[in-house]
Amino acid sequence: MSDVKYYEAGDFDTVVIGAGHAGSEAALASARLGAKTLLLCINLDSIAQMSCNPNIGGTGKGHLVREIDALGGEMAKNIDKTFIQSKMLNTSKGPAVHSLRVQADKRKYHEEMKRVLENEENLYLVEDEATRILKDGNKVSGVLTRNGAKYNTKAVVICSGTYLRARIFMGEVNFSSGPSGFGPANHLSSSLEEDFGMELQRLKTGTPARVLRSSMDFSVMKEQAGDEEIIPFSFLNIDKKYDINQELCYLTYTTKKCHEIIRDNIERSALALGDIEGKGPRYCPSIEDKVMRFGDRDSHQVFIEPEGLTTDEMYIQGVSSSLPVEIQHEFYKEIIGMENCKILRPAYAIEYDAIDATLLKRSLEHMDYEGLFFAGQINGSSGYEEAGAQGIVAGINAALKVQGKDPFILDRSEAYIGVLIDDLVTKGTREPYRMMTSRAEYRLTLRQDNADLRLTEKGREIGLVDDERYEGYLYRKKAIEDEIKRIKKIQINPTAENNKILESLGSTETQNSFSLYEMIKRPELDYKKLEAFDPDRPPVREDVIRNIEIEIKYEGYIKKQEIQIKQFKKLENKKLSKDLDYKSIDGLRIEAREKLSDIRPESIGQASRITGVSPADINVLLIHLEQMRRKNVSWLFQGIWPWYKKYR
Repeated sequence: MSDVKYYEAGDFDTVVIGAGHAGSEAALASARLGAKTLLLCINLDSIAQMSCNPNIGGTGKGHLVREIDALGGEMAKNIDKTFIQSKMLNTSKGPAVHSLRVQADKRKYHEEMKRVLENEENLYLVEDEATRILKDGNKVSGVLTRNGAKYNTKAVVICSGTYLRARIFMGEVNFSSGPSGFGPANHLSSSLEEDFGMELQRLKTGTPARVLRSSMDFSVMKEQAGDEEIIPFSFLNIDKKYDINQELCYLTYTTKKCHEIIRDNIERSALALGDIEGKGPRYCPSIEDKVMRFGDRDSHQVFIEPEGLTTDEMYIQGVSSSLPVEIQHEFYKEIIGMENCKILRPAYAIEYDAIDATLLKRSLEHMDYEGLFFAGQINGSSGYEEAGAQGIVAGINAALKVQGKDPFILDRSEAYIGVLIDDLVTKGTREPYRMMTSRAEYRLTLRQDNADLRLTEKGREIGLVDDERYEGYLYRKKAIEDEIKRIKKIQINPTAENNKILESLGSTETQNSFSLYEMIKRPELDYKKLEAFDPDRPPVREDVIRNIEIEIKYEGYIKKQEIQIKQFKKLENKKLSKDLDYKSIDGLRIEAREKLSDIRPESIGQASRITGVSPADINVLLIHLEQMRRKNVSWLFQGIWPWYKKYR
């Protein structure tokens, strides 16, 4: 690329590299905040591409989508326009883990997101490959491209997904390629290594085969239908009624024969051959990983999912593989109902470059280079939702950086987005990171149903939430508050008639007067069942009712968690200087000194979450901060005292 004669292609506030799920959200956020934004994409047909699962959401992931939406992002709105099946997961469990998951028409999802990007004011979409990031000292100054363009810019957001030096593996066969047949990005990695001194790591993920619908026998599989009541992802559509014919998914199983074929050919997997250097995801393993790891299992679940309404390709979830194609043709046919299946696209593993995310601040800006941001799989995460969540934060902060404003930070107590970013920048990852509800210690207050109540005000403050969304939020907030106030005033007296009603509802009689609010706390009762005690009840939306019931039934637990959050905030508010010399602090263990020096935490709270930093090390840091505070107070007093004596 050194022989290219570059031309001046224009000045931009922000350049976003990559138009996947992270890049799309980053570019839209930056542009909507008033920054002149360029979005570079290797192939415009790859915008918001679903290279793996044709779905959005899932446990933990659905929370992220709702939070992106509450901040003014696009993912939830886009999937509401393009879904073909909707299902709320974990409804038999508590509300903290309820999470929406929907099947997408993957082609339509891409088309709709592309149209939004094309028509966004202040956003310029260009098909080209970024090859080098330019800097002036420690500040980003521009981007060079494969087509010979030089773009001057104040901020760069790298959202390269799985494209950096990407390589496809199918047994002994491997070749340079991005996902889904798109070209790789083979030059940008060198710029990160040579120009910015970054040591890149190799990560691995994979995808299963796509199989022709007509070649499968669904009669021996279990149908997986969508919910009768469709709950949308976007809060803008929260009261909208959807009347669509939902597509069916199917559940089937691998067999003992299937596992035998895999075991007999395991030495031909790309991983066994030693061709793959990168670490694969623990929470989405290949079929050969599952067969070898769980040798006592004769079968594993397989979900069959449609890829869209304009194709007969079916996604075989749970059977990703790096085995040779001819072996895939053998073992896929041993899955129940797939005895005559025709593989349209084989399964493959893909290896790609990623950075060490501990080099980043929680704004997703590099610690040492101003204006250089990273989002998505390049940070070591996995999944469309994780990418989109990082993308909107990086895009917001790129725009704020250009405008000379303070960064936008979400902490662990405020959002799953905060948990995700804090995990990545504090602990890093050596395998593709996936969001799960178990990663959030405050998950009862970070529910998917209240994402707008938690985050819309924040989105409004930074300028990303428009009037329509904000008015909808205010209506919901007021409706919930007003109805809770109203039902607290309604008294249920211990009359024979009232006790008879309670008995008919499967509840025990009462000897004392209770408010309707207190009565809803009974596990067997809910807001709707108690309508007999509330004849003048005003019309209340379903989503409002759901929020009311959760707030009432879990009031005690929520209050306990709010106390925990206050304690958490105390440590988060004890700030640490980026330039603090940890090696000079007596009492810190050697490992702690090294980890703290590398990660450079922003607060005592973040320091406490670094692997290798013990509670004893945190106590040492707290003592050090107090000593520094007292010293500063002493210096201040010494400076004031002569003046005070003179003029008192």
